[in-house]
Amino acid sequence: MAKSRKSAQDLSTVEGRIAELDTIAAVLPMERRDELAELLTDQDVETLRHLVNEGMGENTLRALASDLAYLQAWSLAATAKSLPWPAPEALLLKFVAHHLWDPHKRETDPDHGMPAEVELSLRGQGFLKVTGPHAPDTVRRRLATWSTLTKWRGLSGVFASPALKSAIRLAVRATPRPRKRKSAKAVTGDVLAKMLTTCASDSLRDLRDRAILMVAFASGGRRRSEIAGLRREQLTVEPPIVVESGPPLPSLAIHLGRTKTSGADHDEVVYLTGRPVEALEAWMTAAKIDAGSVFRKVDRWGNVSKRVLDPKSVNDIVKQRAAMAGLEPGEFSAHGLRSGYLTEAANRGIPLPEAMEQSRHRSVQQASRYYNNATRRSGRAARLL
Repeated sequence: MAKSRKSAQDLSTVEGRIAELDTIAAVLPMERRDELAELLTDQDVETLRHLVNEGMGENTLRALASDLAYLQAWSLAATAKSLPWPAPEALLLKFVAHHLWDPHKRETDPDHGMPAEVELSLRGQGFLKVTGPHAPDTVRRRLATWSTLTKWRGLSGVFASPALKSAIRLAVRATPRPRKRKSAKAVTGDVLAKMLTTCASDSLRDLRDRAILMVAFASGGRRRSEIAGLRREQLTVEPPIVVESGPPLPSLAIHLGRTKTSGADHDEVVYLTGRPVEALEAWMTAAKIDAGSVFRKVDRWGNVSKRVLDPKSVNDIVKQRAAMAGLEPGEFSAHGLRSGYLTEAANRGIPLPEAMEQSRHRSVQQASRYYNNATRRSGRAARLL
């Protein structure tokens, strides 16, 4: 009887967290809400709610929620307990040991690295997709998230301890991983044109995907989270652009608000002109979207959902359209639209500062990589013979 009451109480607690997560979903779009409700504690959900109320940027919040869910899932798999706050140094060292390890040593020592049962649990829940050790930057980011959440709880951790720093430094040396681009190939203008040919019908799905591809590319290569979270209220109609060779081109401004690289009170704005505006308006008219989320799910019967499209779906759309266009889907991702925009701008001779105004890159070094690669490939230095 007592056990039955306890089970009912646990169920009620989970349902309560589901309801709490629903209240912040509009600001913090989250996948797998029900699973998160089982993983996160009441205090975790309250922390997320607090950060939403404090006005933290959506991208940062989404990353924090994702990292927190992973950390809780790992802790449950590795220790059979939720994360302790603050975490002892031994647990932090265990996290590093489970994620940064030497593949060669693993061949002779099966106990080296993440235990098989922990890996199986995380992989079964969909939290672990990579094989082998994690990328050092991913481990550092999750430790930084762990540290930040500890501070927000008014506690002090040992994340700056010499032992932890030394463990990370030594582990990174033992796990060489060549840096890979987020998208193997850039979605340049010619690639985008092929993808758009697969969106030629007037079906809602084709209209939506066409708008997503064109808006994401033409607005400077927007991040998939920015496209998925785009709302009607962020769009303002601008005066048409007068051109000599034809009728005026329609123009829209997209108010991004605070982004990953902007200041706390800075409203980032990018512009759309011509065909991308027409594609976006065609989708919103057909889907009857006059408020709220711009891009939404379309079911197999052609019904438009009221719920926001999750960022992963944007990535899936890029890969699906690449496959339909006869391209290798594994070579493209949503980030390819971002790198593709800058690569295409370089190929067309658009000055880097002008392209960065639209892409909203803050780092000249990062943005110039695409320019340098395009210039080197077609420049005289590569054609000495």
